Amino acid sequence: MEYGLSHELPIYAGGLGVLAGDFLKAAHDLNLPVVGIGILWRQDYTEQFIGEDGRPYDLYPDYDYSNIKDTGKTVTVRIRGEDVICKIRLVDQYANAPLYLLDTNYPGSPHGWITNRLYGGTAQDRIAQEMVLGIGGIRALKALGIEVDVYHFNEGHAVFAGIELIREKMHGQHMSFVDAWQETRRQVCFTTHTPVAAGNESHDHGLLQHMEAYNGLNHEQMSRLGGDPFNMTAAALRLSTVANAVSKLHGQTARSMWKEVRDAAPIISITNGVHTPTWQADDIKEAFERGEDLWEPHMRHKKELLAYIKEQTGNELNPDALLVGFARRAAAYKRSDLIFRNAEVIEPLLKEGKIQLVFSGKAHPRDTLGKEIITDLVKMDRKYSNSVVFLENYNMNIARLLVRGSDVWLNNPKRPLEASGTSGMKAAMNGVLNVSVVDGWVAEGCQHGVSGWLICTVCKEPLTDINEDELDVQNLYRVLFDEVIPTYYNNREKWLEMMRASIDMSHYQFSAQRMIREYYELLYNRTYREQEKKNREPAMV
Repeated sequence: MEYGLSHELPIYAGGLGVLAGDFLKAAHDLNLPVVGIGILWRQDYTEQFIGEDGRPYDLYPDYDYSNIKDTGKTVTVRIRGEDVICKIRLVDQYANAPLYLLDTNYPGSPHGWITNRLYGGTAQDRIAQEMVLGIGGIRALKALGIEVDVYHFNEGHAVFAGIELIREKMHGQHMSFVDAWQETRRQVCFTTHTPVAAGNESHDHGLLQHMEAYNGLNHEQMSRLGGDPFNMTAAALRLSTVANAVSKLHGQTARSMWKEVRDAAPIISITNGVHTPTWQADDIKEAFERGEDLWEPHMRHKKELLAYIKEQTGNELNPDALLVGFARRAAAYKRSDLIFRNAEVIEPLLKEGKIQLVFSGKAHPRDTLGKEIITDLVKMDRKYSNSVVFLENYNMNIARLLVRGSDVWLNNPKRPLEASGTSGMKAAMNGVLNVSVVDGWVAEGCQHGVSGWLICTVCKEPLTDINEDELDVQNLYRVLFDEVIPTYYNNREKWLEMMRASIDMSHYQFSAQRMIREYYELLYNRTYREQEKKNREPAMV
């Protein structure tokens, strides 16, 4: 549904989209035969700014995508009683594997509402968007003459592609539903990205029928795939040869979460990675590889960040004081306000200027709680303007400045809800030291006191959310007071050793290049072998 290739192409909401963009860039670097299918969102996800009242508000400008190539080809998808004509556009100018975007929002189209806003609108809008992505995506590949060995469903949003593949076999090859389903499974693999309920959509069958998402199947067949209501993640698991979670810890969570789904694909783990050339600064990379001083290039990027902050907000931060970065989607489980939970403890550090906090992030336009989180951060910005900053309208450009210019990267989600997390990987490969709970990728990466600091060292199920918050905030303060701050101000030699260890730990292990190789080895080849195995079976007479 989203791809983050550049802030110039605003068709992404956050980390999931940037990960998909990084995947296509790594495929291009390695000259791998991959194409992406997505949607050209005319109004982005949201442009989100802070009003005079300190609350976020949303704007939806119409973007000019005249620089996006038109392939001259179209496909048609039947949605809610109408034939929707989708133009196929091509993005290949960001050193990425080809990305084909479906577009219904062009002059003269009565269906512009479908591809207007990413994750916007009602349930009907969402289903229509997923039909364009899935059904339209399969038809686009055929219209473009692209022969496909393996289909990779990245999140459950793509499930209607599986329904289209089944329909083709039933109607074109006269297969039974069960045979078409099993044949389709041999072509498909699936990635589940989140244990958060909102990321695992369910749809009412009556609404699916009304939208014509059944696409030639019937209620019994659709229920066998997705249950009742129709769960997109469960259907994806039943439509795949093999599935993967996005870190080792997430693999444990996902296998437990979906264990009741009968006929589901096995779930393995392939830990996320980020595109090193996009996120790691060239001068940091060169200094690391040559064994040269890391502080000088780090300070260049820190000052670049501080200059941007002053330009955007007027806040003037101290380049010599410890700077902690925190930039993510504004969701309650990410606990962006955790560091402020005990004001008596943190306030003296902020008043003295001993610690500086820079936040950024967007909330979903209809997420009231997410917007309250941002409002609270803005209050802290206005209360401690010399030590706390909130940067509005978070995007890839702001992310790049923060993961290169911060001294420390803070990560304190509720466990086990952070399936992987990628911002900390980007920071780590720039020598920015993670201070993190042990969740997602961190359990495979940071070593406490060596390449970062761990807020919790053992992941146990908390008795209550309150206990978890209390425990983590106490441990966060302890790590900051006893280890991070003394090391930064009093032991520069150790800090530099840790910066180097952080880059050494992350620059390949958490790269998209490593990740995509594992996708080939563990997912794509395994799926393709299922097809070969079927082809070797003797025909029944």
